Amino acid sequence: MRKVWIDAGHGGKDPGAVGNGLKEKDIVLAVSLGVKKKLESDYEGVQVELSRSTDVFLELKERTDAANKAVADLLVSIHCNAGGGAGGFESFRYTNASAASRSLQNVLHSEIMIALKPYNVRDRGQKAANLHMCRESKMPAVLTENLFIDVANDAVKLKRQDVIDALIAGHVAGIAKYLGLKKKEGKPMSNPNRDINVASPWAVSAWEAATKLGYFDGTRPGSPITREELAIVIMRMENKK
Repeated sequence: MRKVWIDAGHGGKDPGAVGNGLKEKDIVLAVSLGVKKKLESDYEGVQVELSRSTDVFLELKERTDAANKAVADLLVSIHCNAGGGAGGFESFRYTNASAASRSLQNVLHSEIMIALKPYNVRDRGQKAANLHMCRESKMPAVLTENLFIDVANDAVKLKRQDVIDALIAGHVAGIAKYLGLKKKEGKPMSNPNRDINVASPWAVSAWEAATKLGYFDGTRPGSPITREELAIVIMRMENKK
């Protein structure tokens, strides 16, 4: 059983960054709870423990002491950023990080950016800093800064559930890849709760263009495609050359 420690930054009397009707502590808690649920639901042999599962305040030392006592295999501290500018996503490791922490950062950062690609989020890069959560953790540790609360364009994204879901999916994919976790058999790849008759917001324009070109018939945009359906699409594209 692999043990993952997820740290939702701030909480309680400490709201973290505040702006555009958002509080950092609320967003990172939602992402952290989502990561726990999805990771344990989708993968075998993994247990996720949380620094906090409710809106409570914890000192930094309390967080790392708990993670170290649990002998977790890795720690990810989840935050949102502030400070203006162009916004975006970035990740941090300790300035004198271990090779394992560097590896975790590489995989995690990459998978989160892949998940965020449909939303045109700026990649601010992988960075190093003397941060308590990364420095005092006795396991590979990375801190993620998930968009800017005080940048209007980022704040609009953070208010969307599909963006929150993408952040959750990116964290889960990165952790699973780093630990080499096995996906549970029979686990559906798509979201069973989505309406397959409605295109996702990020795909609407592409779906409409492909439909107008005759590649698709305009129905069931959210449905998984079979190989035989894909063959039909390919032949339609061939015939339009």
